[in-house]
Amino acid sequence: MTTVRGYAAQDARTPLAPFQFERREPGVDDVELDILYCGVCHSDIHQARDEWGGSIFPMVPGHEIIGRVTRVGANVTRFKAGDSVGVGCMVDSCRACTSCKDGLEQYCEQGGPTVTYNGRERASQQPTFGGYSSAMVVDQAFVLRVPDNLDPARAAPLLCAGITTWSPLHHWNVREGQRVGIVGLGGLGHMGVKFARALGAHVVVLSHSENKRQDALRLGAHEFVVSSDTGQMKARENTFDFILDTVSAQHDLNAYLRLLRRDGQMVLVGVPEKPLELGAFTLIGTRRKLAGSMIGGIRETQEMLDFCAQHEVVSDVEVIPIQQVNDAYTRILRGDVKYRFVIDMKSLK
Repeated sequence: MTTVRGYAAQDARTPLAPFQFERREPGVDDVELDILYCGVCHSDIHQARDEWGGSIFPMVPGHEIIGRVTRVGANVTRFKAGDSVGVGCMVDSCRACTSCKDGLEQYCEQGGPTVTYNGRERASQQPTFGGYSSAMVVDQAFVLRVPDNLDPARAAPLLCAGITTWSPLHHWNVREGQRVGIVGLGGLGHMGVKFARALGAHVVVLSHSENKRQDALRLGAHEFVVSSDTGQMKARENTFDFILDTVSAQHDLNAYLRLLRRDGQMVLVGVPEKPLELGAFTLIGTRRKLAGSMIGGIRETQEMLDFCAQHEVVSDVEVIPIQQVNDAYTRILRGDVKYRFVIDMKSLK
């Protein structure tokens, strides 16, 4: 066992604070890495504050992890000491069900995947601890190779915010010539804009806030629509091929669905706290489709990282020391970040 440093929530009511804990020694299939950077995801806040229920404490959050390999097990052939690697939202799955065999481990049918933190290891049932820490040990099957030309700090959010938006765009074959709407311009939405633009689509950001206009255009959007303006929304009905909805607050799905052409597709990746209302006629009138999507499999995540390297796609980030993580949580809740906080793990030392 190896003692590592990190920051943890001891319960749902107290701030994150320094915490020492044990990582297992690398087994024959494991990769050990020093963590260089870890992104701060809104889901870290939900889980550290037990807002989704079932949180396991103490909890070390973090699932947008970039690190440097320090040791590998005897069976590891794809990685070696010194390699730049990433770890996302999963560290294991059953590997035997249909979804796992199809490379879609995020939909593992045997109890779901083993998540990077706030989960339990499949064999030992010990709690998993995430990336707000100095080092970790992960099975090689769930380690990603990070291309050398990607800035490691700006690549960290690709492991959650990036793959969450890439997966539906890729699965539903968003491509050149299509008109694509991105609902919301936060940590997820800003990545959706970058990916859709890189895929050749005509990109329109739909936001309730006029003050997001300049950022939307800077990030690559061709148009900006104020979604609270009924006139602007009405003028764009039946014009979109695909809409990616990244919003986790309560909002009217039907207003966005009406923007789709016949046979258009809208995909939800945000997670509002309460159920959203849906009018059946909004769908059946023009054979529109509504779906959901959750992160991506390991193979797909590697494809995304390689695409990012080829097209120079990375996140817009604010790098912080770990000692500012509680302030970062507060700022995220008031929307004061453009567009992802990333922790520099050197600050643990």
